[in-house]
Amino acid sequence: MHAYWDILFRAALSILALLLVAKLLGKQTISNMTFHDFVTSITLGSIAGNLAFNESLKTSYFILALIVVTAVSFLLSYIALKNRKLRNWISGSPTVLIENGEILEHNMKKLRYTLDTLAQVLRGMGIFNMEEVAYAVLEDNGTVSVLKKEEYQFVTKKDLKLPTKTQHFPVEFVMDGVIMEKNLENHGLTTEWLEKQVKRKGKKLSDVFYAVRGTQHQLFFDFYEDNIQKPVDKE
Repeated sequence: MHAYWDILFRAALSILALLLVAKLLGKQTISNMTFHDFVTSITLGSIAGNLAFNESLKTSYFILALIVVTAVSFLLSYIALKNRKLRNWISGSPTVLIENGEILEHNMKKLRYTLDTLAQVLRGMGIFNMEEVAYAVLEDNGTVSVLKKEEYQFVTKKDLKLPTKTQHFPVEFVMDGVIMEKNLENHGLTTEWLEKQVKRKGKKLSDVFYAVRGTQHQLFFDFYEDNIQKPVDKE
């Protein structure tokens, strides 16, 4: 029975340790999986897994290993920030796959990146005809960035010389039924003001599940009772 409790403790400790390390390393580790981030993630996962189940080694050894890996990762991130040449080696560098509409076979072969994979990625961007692409770049985090040829690009309001409005960052006033009083206060608004806006909809504040002021200062409310007779339910 003691072994079970020990495993439970070590497993919980490994998860908490990984969460702490992820917080310390920052969002980039999970958002931009560069070579450096990929190796760090695998190493940390391996250490955490052993911490949870390998009873033959002391817990302190694993904690020390986590500290060392985190410190080395910090150091590599700092070096990459200060030195461009070393940054290319540590994190990788972008590679052009299509230039001026021409596929660069040499770069594709060097990366072992197949035409099937490239076509699949382009389809995921809504591009089914490769002749629409002016440039395609494989970024250091494995994603592909695409610049379409001018004749295939979307028309913007600027192109049509249409008037534009100032956009604002959306502000949430109610989340999961809880009033975000700090957000109201930061924008010079009150709960009473919000309540008046809800009353205009024929509802009470307690009926609101989600409320947000959008980019054009328009208010959007979602209520607990949606009055949808046959909601779509996909499992």
